[in-house]
Amino acid sequence: MDIRFLGLDSPLFHLFDAAEDSDGGKSVGAPTSTYYRDAKAMAATPADIKEYPKAYEFVIDMPGLKSGDIKVQVEDGNVLLISGERKREQEKEGQKYVRMERRVGKFMRKFVLPENANTEAIKAVCHDGVLTVTVEKLPPPEPKKPRTIEVQIA
Repeated sequence: MDIRFLGLDSPLFHLFDAAEDSDGGKSVGAPTSTYYRDAKAMAATPADIKEYPKAYEFVIDMPGLKSGDIKVQVEDGNVLLISGERKREQEKEGQKYVRMERRVGKFMRKFVLPENANTEAIKAVCHDGVLTVTVEKLPPPEPKKPRTIEVQIA
């Protein structure tokens, strides 16, 4: 089984930062507040990516989240988007936090999938706080067989 680690500089996967133009295009090229919010959410959501002979696998820790808190989508035909929100627990009467270290808020990761990814065959399973998204690979194209052309005698 061939499993390779793919870094952010790998040509196979690219972290996809897309800044939305929330100020109506007034400041061309300047990062928007949406960009900063999305960049922070992406940086706080680490992922492991594995490649198998027949699939790609994305593994992200999601402790304490329910399946309704996690969204897995495909945008623009080949961009895998994993997002959601971890909400703070409601405070109970007589309770006060002494320290709060667990991260709350929105999280998001976007990955541009390679051409051989089958976006129609994606499975997402969350087990023991670990989300595993499996994207099957398309079979390699069959080599074209030579076509014989009959030569006619004129």
